[in-house]
Parts: sequence; structure tokens; C-alpha cells
Amino acid sequence: MSATTPGLELRNIVKRFGDVTVVNQLDLSVNEGEFVVLLGESGCGKSTTLRMIAGLEEVTEGQILIAGRDVTQVAPMARDIAMVFQNYALYPHMNVAQNMSFALSLAGRPKAEVDAQVNKAAEILNIQHLLQRKPKELSGGQRQRVAIGRAIVREPKVFLFDEPLSNLDAKLRGHMRAELALLHERLGKTTVYVTHDQIEAMTLADRIVIFDKGRIQQVGSPSEVFNQPATLFVAAFIGSPSMNLLPAKFVNEGGKQCLRGNGFNLPAPEWLAAQLQSQDQALTVGIRPQSFRLAEGASHLVMKAEVIEYLGTESQVVGPLNASDGLRITATVPGDAYALIHTDISLSTDAEQLHVFDTASGRALRPSLVPNDSDPLLRPSELLAA
Repeated sequence: MSATTPGLELRNIVKRFGDVTVVNQLDLSVNEGEFVVLLGESGCGKSTTLRMIAGLEEVTEGQILIAGRDVTQVAPMARDIAMVFQNYALYPHMNVAQNMSFALSLAGRPKAEVDAQVNKAAEILNIQHLLQRKPKELSGGQRQRVAIGRAIVREPKVFLFDEPLSNLDAKLRGHMRAELALLHERLGKTTVYVTHDQIEAMTLADRIVIFDKGRIQQVGSPSEVFNQPATLFVAAFIGSPSMNLLPAKFVNEGGKQCLRGNGFNLPAPEWLAAQLQSQDQALTVGIRPQSFRLAEGASHLVMKAEVIEYLGTESQVVGPLNASDGLRITATVPGDAYALIHTDISLSTDAEQLHVFDTASGRALRPSLVPNDSDPLLRPSELLAA
């Protein structure tokens, strides 16, 4: 990766459609050769951001730089990018070789050079035997390989992927994820990939950019966004099943610190007291379902098992906390838990596995996540006000 010039920079990008702002003050730097995934729910602004990078949408405010060159007003064909679309966008009247070579032929490249590039890309993607077929003769996975091959032959500085696997069945998506990971490792190109699928993001990305309502909520490695969510939105969005989020208050009784809420009393992490603005601060405690364990002795909370989802090696148990007016949680327990249905289950968890957030701002309170203007993984506070 380059130590000086990023492969891609977005500087204070704003996109408006009329009076509606869909991307707001977006800053992002992607290292040369890095695989970055834009992740978020439908309508959060991630695909619009990708289309602005590609030049398919005009930027209302801000700058886009590719390898240090300002391309904000540059035509898409001159940006040195290649884009792979969700619907493949293949020409139905052309065979595979013609689809892959079309952009090079249009640019007037010599036929021998074009043929060599097509054959090289076809070999990388193992589609040499498909070069004379038309798109209608191909499966969904084969069409996607052709679309990727068309991007590879252009040898761009930046690859852009817009939900390329969403039209494939689950088994083929898993196979194609592995192929994309190997392809990126082989080519080493700067890549920006848009998806709403957490599995794709977690398995492919060097870093994940989590969007909500046109703003960046957090930028970090898959491990960082899962284990150290910077906001309540990220905590709720990342992970399956979702993190349990429970309203709580910090309590210090006789030197024993705990997080107390309706139906639970949890040991407080040692670092928490120093992060609080006041003893009465409204908090939200986050607990991953996988952080619970069945308690034989003293427990931190008791739930009634209303639903059991058996997944083979583990079960998801869903139900309300006792004495909590119906506040429901999810706990992951080993093996087959059907025997627990309709019973009260005692659960405990380690204090250091808890995530604690300021309810008013939505920000994580863990010391390493207290944001400041110099922190490259977190946006300034106004980006969290949605």
C-alpha cells in the first residue's frame, strides 16, 4: 500500500436531490490496494456514494480524488475506474469475449493486445470455455464472472462493485465471496464494494464503512466494528443475532459498581466510572447474545424462554426478562436447547464483555472509543446526529 498517496479520497462529499440530502459531509480515504466495503441498510447513501465515485452521479459539494488526481468533474470513461453492477449489465447480442473486450476496442486498442487481455482475464476467472457463448446461455454465477472479467481487462486504478452477489443464491454467493477474496489478493487493486450483507462485508473487507442516513457512523476493520462498535446504531446493526440493548443506570453501592435496569443487575466494567459525566447519566448496556452463559449459581439476569431456534451446534433462545415489563433479549447457548422452552433461564456474563453507550448521544463509552477530532476511525459528533 502507498504510504503517501491514497488510492481514493472523498473530501467533504455532499449529494442532494432537490431539497433532500442523501449523502452529507462524507470524508473517506482508501489506501492504494485496500478493499473497503460500504455497508448499510437500503437508502442509506452507500450506492449513491459509489455512483459519485464512478461519475454516474454528480457531486453537489466536495471533491473526489483517484490516485491523487481530482476527478470530480471528469467523465466516467476518463476516471480510470471499472464498475461491476448488480444486474451484470452485459450486452445480450455479444458473446462473452466481445462483452469483455468492448471497452478496449472502443478505446482503439490493438486487436492483439485486446485478445491477450481478454484471455488473461478469462484464465484468472476460469471462463476460457465460455468466451463464445452469449449471456443467455450462462448461469448467474457465470454472468457475474464475465462482468468481473470485463472490469479486469481495463486494468483500472479502482474497482467498484455495486452489490454484485445479491442476485445469486446463498450457496453461490458463498462461493463467489471466496473467489472475490482470492481475486483481490491476486490483483491488489483499490476496491470499493457496496453491500447490505454483513457476511460479505465481514469476510471481504480490509475496512468497513458503516452508513446511516447518508452519514458515516464508523470506519474500521471487521474486528473493530464488531468488537468495538462506536455508536448504538453500529452496535444494533452489526452482528447476528443483533446485540441486546438495555436501558440502565450506573450504581455504586458500598464500593460495588453495577449496571442496573428493569429486570437485571450486571457487574459494571472497571473503566466505566471514569467515563461518566454524572452518576445519573442515562446509559444503554449492550450484550452480544454470544456473551451470555447459562448460570448454575448466582446469575445476573433471568429470562423466560419463549422461542428456541436450533442451529445445530448452538441454539438462539428468545424471550422476556423477568420483572422487566416484557423487555425481550436473545441468548446464544450451546447445542440443542429445546428442553429449556417455557422455562426460566438464569444467565450471567463477564463485565468486560459489556458495551456501554451514552443514551443521549448514542456514543460508546469504552475509553479506546472516546472520539476526538484526530481519530481516523470516527467521525465528528455532528455526523452522529441523524
